[in-house]
Amino acid sequence: MKSISFDLLKEMCAVHAPSGNEVGMKNFLLNYIKKEKKHWLHQPTIYAGERFQDCIVLVFGKPRTAVFAHIDSIGFTVRYQNQLVKIGGPRTDSGFVLVDEKGREALLQNKDNALSYQSKHILEQGTELCFKPQWRETKEYVQCCYMDNRLGVFNALHLAQTLKDGAIVFSCWEEHGGGSVSYIQKFLQEKYKIKQALISDITWVTEGVPHGKGVAISMRDSLIPRRSYVNRIISIAQKSKVPFQLEVEGSGGSDAKELQMAAYPWDWCFIGAPEDFVHSPNEKVHKKDIEAMLALYVVLMKEL
Repeated sequence: MKSISFDLLKEMCAVHAPSGNEVGMKNFLLNYIKKEKKHWLHQPTIYAGERFQDCIVLVFGKPRTAVFAHIDSIGFTVRYQNQLVKIGGPRTDSGFVLVDEKGREALLQNKDNALSYQSKHILEQGTELCFKPQWRETKEYVQCCYMDNRLGVFNALHLAQTLKDGAIVFSCWEEHGGGSVSYIQKFLQEKYKIKQALISDITWVTEGVPHGKGVAISMRDSLIPRRSYVNRIISIAQKSKVPFQLEVEGSGGSDAKELQMAAYPWDWCFIGAPEDFVHSPNEKVHKKDIEAMLALYVVLMKEL
Protein backbone atom coordinates (compact mmCIF):
# COMPACT_ATOMS: atom_id res chain seq x y z
CA MET A 1 0.00 0.00 0.00
CA LYS A 2 1.30 3.45 -0.86
CA SER A 3 2.04 5.87 1.96
CA ILE A 4 -1.15 7.12 3.58
CA SER A 5 -1.83 10.81 4.12
CA PHE A 6 -3.64 11.48 7.37
CA ASP A 7 -4.57 15.09 6.54
CA LEU A 8 -8.24 14.17 6.09
CA LEU A 9 -8.30 12.27 9.39
CA LYS A 10 -6.73 15.25 11.17
CA GLU A 11 -9.36 17.56 9.71
CA MET A 12 -12.24 15.28 10.70
CA CYS A 13 -10.98 14.89 14.28
CA ALA A 14 -11.56 18.63 14.71
CA VAL A 15 -15.18 18.62 13.50
CA HIS A 16 -17.69 19.30 16.29
CA ALA A 17 -20.28 16.50 16.15
CA PRO A 18 -21.36 15.09 19.53
CA SER A 19 -24.21 12.56 19.61
CA GLY A 20 -27.46 14.26 18.70
CA ASN A 21 -25.75 17.14 16.91
CA GLU A 22 -23.97 15.38 14.06
CA VAL A 23 -24.90 18.00 11.49
CA GLY A 24 -21.31 19.30 11.35
CA MET A 25 -19.98 15.92 10.26
CA LYS A 26 -22.93 15.36 7.94
CA ASN A 27 -22.22 18.63 6.10
CA PHE A 28 -18.48 17.95 6.06
CA LEU A 29 -19.03 14.52 4.51
CA LEU A 30 -21.57 15.68 1.94
CA ASN A 31 -19.19 18.44 0.82
CA TYR A 32 -16.27 15.99 0.70
CA ILE A 33 -18.25 13.39 -1.26
CA LYS A 34 -19.49 16.00 -3.74
CA LYS A 35 -15.93 17.18 -4.31
CA GLU A 36 -14.13 13.83 -4.40
CA LYS A 37 -16.55 11.32 -5.94
CA LYS A 38 -15.46 12.20 -9.48
CA HIS A 39 -12.15 10.54 -8.62
CA TRP A 40 -13.80 7.31 -7.42
CA LEU A 41 -13.84 4.26 -9.70
CA HIS A 42 -17.60 3.84 -9.34
CA GLN A 43 -20.31 6.38 -8.63
CA PRO A 44 -22.71 5.83 -5.71
CA THR A 45 -26.32 6.67 -5.20
CA ILE A 46 -26.37 9.12 -2.28
CA TYR A 47 -29.18 9.01 0.27
CA ALA A 48 -29.40 11.94 2.69
CA GLY A 49 -31.93 14.47 3.91
CA GLU A 50 -34.89 14.53 6.25
CA ARG A 51 -35.77 10.87 5.72
CA PHE A 52 -32.33 9.92 7.05
CA GLN A 53 -31.99 12.72 9.65
CA ASP A 54 -28.21 13.42 9.87
CA CYS A 55 -27.13 10.05 8.45
CA ILE A 56 -25.77 9.44 4.97
CA VAL A 57 -26.01 6.24 2.93
CA LEU A 58 -23.90 5.55 -0.16
CA VAL A 59 -24.92 2.63 -2.37
CA PHE A 60 -22.56 1.29 -5.03
CA GLY A 61 -23.61 -1.12 -7.78
CA LYS A 62 -25.35 -4.26 -6.54
CA PRO A 63 -24.61 -4.25 -2.82
CA ARG A 64 -24.26 -7.44 -0.77
CA THR A 65 -22.68 -5.98 2.36
CA ALA A 66 -23.11 -2.71 4.26
CA VAL A 67 -20.31 -0.95 6.15
CA PHE A 68 -21.43 1.09 9.17
CA ALA A 69 -19.27 3.96 10.47
CA HIS A 70 -20.74 6.25 13.12
CA ILE A 71 -20.02 9.96 12.78
CA ASP A 72 -20.88 11.14 16.31
CA SER A 73 -18.55 11.62 19.24
CA ILE A 74 -18.64 11.61 23.02
CA GLY A 75 -18.72 14.91 24.91
CA PHE A 76 -20.60 16.88 27.53
CA THR A 77 -23.75 18.98 27.82
CA VAL A 78 -23.87 22.14 29.94
CA ARG A 79 -26.55 21.77 32.60
CA TYR A 80 -27.08 24.43 35.29
CA GLN A 81 -24.63 26.46 37.42
CA ASN A 82 -21.57 25.25 35.47
CA GLN A 83 -22.58 21.59 35.81
CA LEU A 84 -21.89 19.10 33.03
CA VAL A 85 -23.71 15.94 31.93
CA LYS A 86 -21.84 13.30 29.94
CA ILE A 87 -22.65 12.48 26.32
CA GLY A 88 -21.72 8.82 26.00
CA GLY A 89 -18.80 7.63 28.11
CA PRO A 90 -15.96 10.19 28.01
CA ARG A 91 -12.96 10.15 30.33
CA THR A 92 -13.54 12.84 32.93
CA ASP A 93 -10.09 13.88 34.20
CA SER A 94 -9.91 17.37 35.65
CA GLY A 95 -8.00 19.73 33.41
CA PHE A 96 -9.10 18.36 30.06
CA VAL A 97 -9.65 21.28 27.68
CA LEU A 98 -13.12 21.37 26.18
CA VAL A 99 -14.47 23.48 23.34
CA ASP A 100 -17.95 24.32 22.09
CA GLU A 101 -19.24 24.73 18.54
CA LYS A 102 -18.24 28.41 18.56
CA GLY A 103 -14.69 27.68 19.67
CA ARG A 104 -15.17 28.85 23.26
CA GLU A 105 -12.93 26.93 25.65
CA ALA A 106 -13.60 25.50 29.10
CA LEU A 107 -11.67 23.36 31.60
CA LEU A 108 -13.25 20.15 32.82
CA GLN A 109 -13.52 19.83 36.60
CA ASN A 110 -14.22 16.52 38.33
CA LYS A 111 -14.69 16.68 42.07
CA ASP A 112 -15.91 13.40 43.56
CA ASN A 113 -17.50 12.53 40.20
CA ALA A 114 -19.47 15.80 40.16
CA LEU A 115 -18.65 17.26 36.74
CA SER A 116 -18.42 20.99 36.10
CA TYR A 117 -16.44 23.42 33.98
CA GLN A 118 -14.46 26.61 34.40
CA SER A 119 -14.48 29.18 31.63
CA LYS A 120 -14.18 32.91 31.04
CA HIS A 121 -17.28 32.51 28.92
CA ILE A 122 -20.86 32.11 30.09
CA LEU A 123 -22.03 28.94 28.38
CA GLU A 124 -25.76 28.62 27.83
CA GLN A 125 -27.74 25.60 29.08
CA GLY A 126 -27.63 22.87 26.47
CA THR A 127 -24.27 23.92 25.05
CA GLU A 128 -22.35 20.87 23.91
CA LEU A 129 -18.66 20.60 24.72
CA CYS A 130 -16.15 18.29 23.05
CA PHE A 131 -12.47 17.66 23.69
CA LYS A 132 -10.25 20.29 22.10
CA PRO A 133 -8.32 18.59 19.29
CA GLN A 134 -4.53 18.36 19.57
CA TRP A 135 -3.16 16.39 16.63
CA ARG A 136 0.08 14.48 17.18
CA GLU A 137 1.79 12.34 14.56
CA THR A 138 5.02 10.37 14.65
CA LYS A 139 6.57 7.81 12.34
CA GLU A 140 4.53 5.04 13.97
CA TYR A 141 1.44 6.64 15.57
CA VAL A 142 -1.34 9.15 15.12
CA GLN A 143 -2.95 10.60 18.24
CA CYS A 144 -5.86 12.97 18.87
CA CYS A 145 -9.33 13.06 20.32
CA TYR A 146 -12.08 11.29 18.37
CA MET A 147 -10.08 8.66 16.53
CA ASP A 148 -13.23 6.85 17.66
CA ASN A 149 -14.78 7.11 15.22
CA ARG A 150 -13.30 9.53 12.73
CA LEU A 151 -10.87 6.75 11.87
CA GLY A 152 -13.79 4.45 11.07
CA VAL A 153 -15.16 7.17 8.79
CA PHE A 154 -11.70 7.63 7.25
CA ASN A 155 -11.66 3.91 6.48
CA ALA A 156 -15.10 4.09 4.85
CA LEU A 157 -14.08 7.03 2.66
CA HIS A 158 -10.94 5.17 1.60
CA LEU A 159 -13.09 2.17 0.71
CA ALA A 160 -15.40 4.39 -1.38
CA GLN A 161 -12.55 5.20 -3.76
CA THR A 162 -12.61 1.71 -5.29
CA LEU A 163 -15.84 0.08 -4.11
CA LYS A 164 -17.86 -1.53 -6.91
CA ASP A 165 -20.69 -3.25 -5.03
CA GLY A 166 -21.66 -2.36 -1.48
CA ALA A 167 -23.24 0.18 0.84
CA ILE A 168 -21.56 2.62 3.21
CA VAL A 169 -23.59 4.01 6.11
CA PHE A 170 -22.53 7.05 8.11
CA SER A 171 -24.67 6.65 11.23
CA CYS A 172 -25.56 8.78 14.26
CA TRP A 173 -26.03 8.45 18.03
CA GLU A 174 -23.79 5.42 18.44
CA GLU A 175 -21.94 6.83 21.45
CA HIS A 176 -25.14 7.55 23.36
CA GLY A 177 -27.37 4.55 22.86
CA GLY A 178 -27.95 4.48 19.12
CA GLY A 179 -31.17 5.21 17.28
CA SER A 180 -30.38 5.50 13.57
CA VAL A 181 -29.17 2.05 12.54
CA SER A 182 -32.54 0.31 12.83
CA TYR A 183 -34.31 2.47 10.27
CA ILE A 184 -31.31 2.36 7.93
CA GLN A 185 -31.19 -1.43 8.22
CA LYS A 186 -34.87 -1.53 7.29
CA PHE A 187 -34.26 0.71 4.28
CA LEU A 188 -31.31 -1.34 3.02
CA GLN A 189 -33.08 -4.65 3.57
CA GLU A 190 -36.28 -3.64 1.80
CA LYS A 191 -34.71 -1.75 -1.10
CA TYR A 192 -31.48 -3.69 -1.69
CA LYS A 193 -31.99 -7.04 0.11
CA ILE A 194 -28.75 -6.58 2.06
CA LYS A 195 -28.44 -8.82 5.10
CA GLN A 196 -24.85 -8.59 6.30
CA ALA A 197 -22.64 -5.85 7.69
CA LEU A 198 -19.15 -4.83 8.75
CA ILE A 199 -18.75 -2.35 11.60
CA SER A 200 -16.03 0.19 10.80
CA ASP A 201 -15.20 1.37 14.29
CA ILE A 202 -12.28 1.53 16.71
CA THR A 203 -11.60 -0.94 19.50
CA TRP A 204 -9.27 -1.06 22.52
CA VAL A 205 -5.65 -1.96 23.02
CA THR A 206 -5.68 -4.81 25.55
CA GLU A 207 -3.39 -7.56 26.79
CA GLY A 208 -4.57 -9.65 23.84
CA VAL A 209 -4.73 -6.94 21.17
CA PRO A 210 -1.58 -4.79 21.18
CA HIS A 211 -0.49 -1.92 18.96
CA GLY A 212 1.13 -2.73 15.64
CA LYS A 213 -0.05 -6.32 15.15
CA GLY A 214 -2.85 -5.64 12.70
CA VAL A 215 -6.54 -4.79 12.58
CA ALA A 216 -8.76 -6.47 15.18
CA ILE A 217 -11.51 -8.84 14.07
CA SER A 218 -13.86 -9.02 17.04
CA MET A 219 -15.30 -12.45 17.76
CA ARG A 220 -17.53 -10.96 20.47
CA ASP A 221 -18.03 -8.04 22.82
CA SER A 222 -21.16 -7.53 24.94
CA LEU A 223 -23.03 -9.23 22.10
CA ILE A 224 -22.10 -12.31 20.12
CA PRO A 225 -22.27 -12.29 16.30
CA ARG A 226 -23.18 -15.42 14.37
CA ARG A 227 -20.08 -17.61 14.39
CA SER A 228 -20.46 -18.89 10.83
CA TYR A 229 -20.27 -15.31 9.50
CA VAL A 230 -17.24 -14.43 11.63
CA ASN A 231 -15.54 -17.64 10.49
CA ARG A 232 -16.04 -16.62 6.85
CA ILE A 233 -14.39 -13.30 7.55
CA ILE A 234 -11.45 -14.90 9.36
CA SER A 235 -10.95 -17.31 6.46
CA ILE A 236 -10.89 -14.47 3.94
CA ALA A 237 -8.49 -12.50 6.15
CA GLN A 238 -6.13 -15.47 6.43
CA LYS A 239 -5.98 -15.88 2.67
CA SER A 240 -5.46 -12.15 2.14
CA LYS A 241 -2.25 -12.07 4.21
CA VAL A 242 -3.38 -8.75 5.74
CA PRO A 243 -2.17 -8.60 9.38
CA PHE A 244 -5.04 -9.11 11.82
CA GLN A 245 -5.70 -10.01 15.44
CA LEU A 246 -8.64 -11.83 17.00
CA GLU A 247 -10.44 -9.97 19.77
CA VAL A 248 -12.57 -11.55 22.49
CA GLU A 249 -14.23 -9.21 25.00
CA GLY A 250 -17.14 -9.38 27.39
CA SER A 251 -18.14 -5.72 27.27
CA GLY A 252 -18.40 -2.87 24.80
CA GLY A 253 -20.72 -2.38 21.88
CA SER A 254 -21.24 -0.60 18.58
CA ASP A 255 -23.77 -0.04 15.82
CA ALA A 256 -24.00 -3.83 15.75
CA LYS A 257 -26.27 -3.71 18.80
CA GLU A 258 -29.06 -2.16 16.78
CA LEU A 259 -28.48 -4.53 13.88
CA GLN A 260 -28.82 -7.55 16.13
CA MET A 261 -31.92 -6.20 17.88
CA ALA A 262 -33.71 -4.98 14.74
CA ALA A 263 -36.53 -6.69 12.89
CA TYR A 264 -34.54 -8.25 10.04
CA PRO A 265 -31.95 -11.02 10.50
CA TRP A 266 -28.54 -9.55 9.68
CA ASP A 267 -25.05 -10.92 10.16
CA TRP A 268 -22.40 -8.52 11.44
CA CYS A 269 -18.78 -8.34 12.49
CA PHE A 270 -16.85 -5.53 14.16
CA ILE A 271 -13.47 -4.93 12.48
CA GLY A 272 -11.28 -2.03 13.56
CA ALA A 273 -7.84 -0.84 14.58
CA PRO A 274 -7.10 -0.89 18.33
CA GLU A 275 -6.47 2.36 20.19
CA ASP A 276 -5.03 3.34 23.54
CA PHE A 277 -6.33 6.07 25.89
CA VAL A 278 -9.91 5.32 24.85
CA HIS A 279 -12.56 8.10 25.02
CA SER A 280 -10.00 10.73 26.01
CA PRO A 281 -8.31 13.63 24.18
CA ASN A 282 -5.32 11.35 23.60
CA GLU A 283 -6.65 8.40 21.57
CA LYS A 284 -3.61 6.74 19.99
CA VAL A 285 -3.49 4.32 17.03
CA HIS A 286 -0.56 2.60 15.30
CA LYS A 287 -0.24 3.39 11.61
CA LYS A 288 0.36 -0.28 10.72
CA ASP A 289 -3.02 -1.16 12.23
CA ILE A 290 -4.68 1.58 10.19
CA GLU A 291 -3.03 0.30 7.01
CA ALA A 292 -4.26 -3.21 7.80
CA MET A 293 -7.79 -1.94 8.46
CA LEU A 294 -7.96 -0.11 5.13
CA ALA A 295 -6.59 -3.10 3.23
CA LEU A 296 -8.82 -5.72 4.85
CA TYR A 297 -12.05 -3.81 4.19
CA VAL A 298 -11.20 -3.59 0.48
CA VAL A 299 -10.67 -7.36 0.37
CA LEU A 300 -13.77 -8.23 2.41
CA MET A 301 -16.11 -6.08 0.34
CA LYS A 302 -14.97 -7.94 -2.77
CA GLU A 303 -15.16 -11.43 -1.25
CA LEU A 304 -18.19 -11.44 1.06
